[in-house]
Amino acid sequence: MFHDTGLARPYGPSEQRFELDGADHARRFLLDRSFSLEAADVVWTAIALHTTPEIPGRMSPEIAMTNLGVLTDALGLGLEELPPYAVGEITAVHPRGDFKRGFLQAFYAGLKDRPRTVYGTVNADVLEHFMPDYRRDSMVQRVMDSPWSE
Repeated sequence: MFHDTGLARPYGPSEQRFELDGADHARRFLLDRSFSLEAADVVWTAIALHTTPEIPGRMSPEIAMTNLGVLTDALGLGLEELPPYAVGEITAVHPRGDFKRGFLQAFYAGLKDRPRTVYGTVNADVLEHFMPDYRRDSMVQRVMDSPWSE
């Protein structure tokens, strides 16, 4: 439920990745409601890593399923393995409408004011698509620009 809250206000001008803003918010929410620290930490990790390729799938079931749910919702990963009647029931209650455009616009709105936070993530793809002058940071450039003489 909280995995994309870091894209929304008041987090827009944050200096950290939106995934961390959402994870921090979810953790505070759970701890304020007397959930265990262990449960809050699992939720924090699931949200913090939900856009990270491969790693969540090797972690606890809650973390792996958060990532898989996001991939199914956004990219349709595994959609063909779900029973058509179940997909129909879910989309009847939660219609997708203009999901693709709306999803990407929401992502852009949440990232445009903090482009430095997308280094090394798929989120840089969104900025490259919507910001014609955006140039993603690269690891090669960071190494070359480091203060080391060699």
